[in-house]
Amino acid sequence: MNEWNLDALYTSFQDKNFQEDLNTLKDLNKNYPTYRSEKTEASLHKIIETKIEIEKRIERLHFFIQLSLSAHTDDAEATRYLDQLNNITASMIGEDIKNNAYIAEFDLDSCQDPFIKEHAYILHEIKNKQKYVLDEKEESIIAHMKNTGSYAWMKHKDMVVSSIKVNIDGYDYPLTKVLNMAHSPDKQTRMKAYFAELDAYKPYEETIATCLSGIKGEVLYTSKLRGYESPLEESCIKSRLKMETLNTLLSVMKKNMPEIREYLKIKADYLGYQNGLPWFELYAPVVEDDEEYSFEKGSQFVIDQFYTFSKHLGDFATHAIKNHWADVYPRENKVSGAFCENIRSLKQSRFLFNYGNHFSDVITVAHEFGHGFHGRCLGDQTILNTHYPMPIGETASNFCETIVGKGALKSATPTQKIVILENTLSNATQVICDIYSRFLFESRFFEARKQGPVSAKETKKIMLQAQIEAYGDGLDHNYLHPYMWTWKPHYYDSDYSFYNYPYAFGSLLAKGLYALYQKKPEHFPEDYETFLSVTGKMDLEDIAKTLDIDLTDESFWQSSIDIIKEDINTFKTLLEEYKHD
Repeated sequence: MNEWNLDALYTSFQDKNFQEDLNTLKDLNKNYPTYRSEKTEASLHKIIETKIEIEKRIERLHFFIQLSLSAHTDDAEATRYLDQLNNITASMIGEDIKNNAYIAEFDLDSCQDPFIKEHAYILHEIKNKQKYVLDEKEESIIAHMKNTGSYAWMKHKDMVVSSIKVNIDGYDYPLTKVLNMAHSPDKQTRMKAYFAELDAYKPYEETIATCLSGIKGEVLYTSKLRGYESPLEESCIKSRLKMETLNTLLSVMKKNMPEIREYLKIKADYLGYQNGLPWFELYAPVVEDDEEYSFEKGSQFVIDQFYTFSKHLGDFATHAIKNHWADVYPRENKVSGAFCENIRSLKQSRFLFNYGNHFSDVITVAHEFGHGFHGRCLGDQTILNTHYPMPIGETASNFCETIVGKGALKSATPTQKIVILENTLSNATQVICDIYSRFLFESRFFEARKQGPVSAKETKKIMLQAQIEAYGDGLDHNYLHPYMWTWKPHYYDSDYSFYNYPYAFGSLLAKGLYALYQKKPEHFPEDYETFLSVTGKMDLEDIAKTLDIDLTDESFWQSSIDIIKEDINTFKTLLEEYKHD
């Protein structure tokens, strides 16, 4: 079975439980004024309990609708219910604002109720964020307008991009399949896919650019209205991350960019290119990988490597496969990319892949299962204490990538080692160079949007400039990708701007954690699970301190990048030996 099973949520939109949960939301919300009528710990306790019950139902409804749409973007019924759910949650904004103002009036440190103490972090966060909250009427208007604004633009973009057909040699292919062709062992296939993909965007570029402009324009307005200095500051606050930490991370990335580009130049030289690597060769295999990884074989390999780290991790992945938590292969009207959704109220996850039988797809499986395991480690927390910020959300996934990659190297032949290292370094280059280019692109797009709507032509120019600055002489500037903003979903989420640096943060933090694991493996799996279990109720700097890591210290991030540099040197040596064999 290659499509996921969502029955644990609901069997259909007509399922009586689906309809009951939809209707119960409004009833639960009506109880809040009664609880707020007196200012006691018992009343605060009731408000927290009700928040939890409402959030559980919203989560179940949202994921059933959203997962249905991700697998089948043309599902009109799901689209209808998404709009209905968004309207219901928008209508609840007023009570939530009153609840948060009520919470802010409490001396939380003096509360003795254990249930309140259990939620101290999130309650303090609510209190501290009050200065960014507008009045009830304004917040309600924004919430309702988003349904016909940024949310509508995002849905329209998804429909447009998922419907794009790419013509190669007279045949039309879904975009998701063409993106997988970038990994083909055949150079002609990679080239044709690249040029055909670029051509396929042209009829839709202004439509997609309009969607992006609409979303970013709304973000600029609402962010300023709430009192944030910029969308980036808003992103850091939502990420529970100090700007000092982000600046330290970006500084170390930029400083090491020339050495990271060496991998691209080594690969370009080996493949016979003199002016850097063309974009269509980014994922080109430098040696022939004689192994094909079916999903069954690839997922079992991931599971086997997980068990070398801990029984809990291996058991989790085994359970996920056995219970059909994954939608595996690409198809028409399915969203591109890969993701994991942790359904906290059920203590389950669902995984979307566009699996292409390459080793890189095996690593993607490990990555997404890492997200799922993170959710598993939060299983004993209440749903309010499971909302970890974006950057830490990419740590468990990258840690699992490292486990599988390092494990695969141990039993690999010299040729397979090149394949594995190339995949590792390709991912690392994405994390350092590509993520930096995305950060530059989004920063500059926001600046351009301040002057008015940004055309497709200007958007492409901003993207190319960002790629040139990030990739430098590692790529051939005649063959870049001016349309990378079209299908990357992160740019279109109005609630989470700058969903790019979290990938670099998570990947490099994961490498640092793996280095700790290598030094002291005996108790690390238990400490690691504890680390993940508190990610929903601490600032990022404090979470890191549980493992004695200082995120504002450049030397920590440098030690993570040094691991990548070592891999580049090993890759270069293996490739030279392979050439002379």
